[in-house]
Amino acid sequence: MTEDERAPRRNSSGLARDVEILEVLGGVEADRGNGLGVMRIAQLTGRDKSIISRSLATLSEAGLVDRDVETRTYRLGSRIFSLAARTLESTLASEARMHLRRIARATRETTHLCVLRGGNVLTLQSELSPHEVRSTGWEGILTAAWRTPSGRVLISDWDRGSLAAWYAEHGQDRPVVGPLDPSMAAAGFQVLEAPPLEKAMVRDFDSLLVELQRIRERGYATLDEELERGVVGASAPIVDFSGRIIAAINVSAPKERIGGQLDKLGLYVAGAAAELSQHLGAVGVPARPL
Repeated sequence: MTEDERAPRRNSSGLARDVEILEVLGGVEADRGNGLGVMRIAQLTGRDKSIISRSLATLSEAGLVDRDVETRTYRLGSRIFSLAARTLESTLASEARMHLRRIARATRETTHLCVLRGGNVLTLQSELSPHEVRSTGWEGILTAAWRTPSGRVLISDWDRGSLAAWYAEHGQDRPVVGPLDPSMAAAGFQVLEAPPLEKAMVRDFDSLLVELQRIRERGYATLDEELERGVVGASAPIVDFSGRIIAAINVSAPKERIGGQLDKLGLYVAGAAAELSQHLGAVGVPARPL
């Protein structure tokens, strides 16, 4: 028996009834048909269509379902996916904390967990280096994706059309999108308004495509004083069970400590990200020994 052919729960009411409708709209038939009409939802749930219609109106007002005005069919609403994304981030942050601490201890450098938010990079968590001189934590701060290795990693599995649309909107974003904690400036590393020409990995859309191809081939991205003077870093993707990139691990450090070992750091971060991806259910992701 398929999900949508299960026996209807005729005696449920209230919230349980609304959940049942959402389950039907999340089923195979709704997905294949790009939504379901009131009559079909009533059939699948075993309920009167007038009751279903009223419930759908309530769910629509809450943004939990969307109605196509032309076909009059209903689909899961954008708010459902927004809530799901927040739940995923919460789970990711919880699962990643132990891994971030392990990486920070092994590298003795500041480690970050980053996600894409509104076309830019949001740092969800930071584990600081034990060194007195260290790069800073960026928790809760948005940075321009094109200026950071994490940002470039996070969009490295996008198709060309999506990249073009993103670059048109965000390709000239300022390095820090939002207020900067004064304590970060006190650490002594200057955030650069523009990357030095000789160090900039992304100068236009074509160079962005070249850099993303390099990331796909190597499995990690690097940064050499593009965002902060005296700071280098490496980032690698975290993928979910479907192979989609959902986050990035970044390790940043004073350049004087890393020297010519930036690619070695990148390989380490790639291995650490692959291990976390496997922990989250990804398959076919080769984790390197840590």
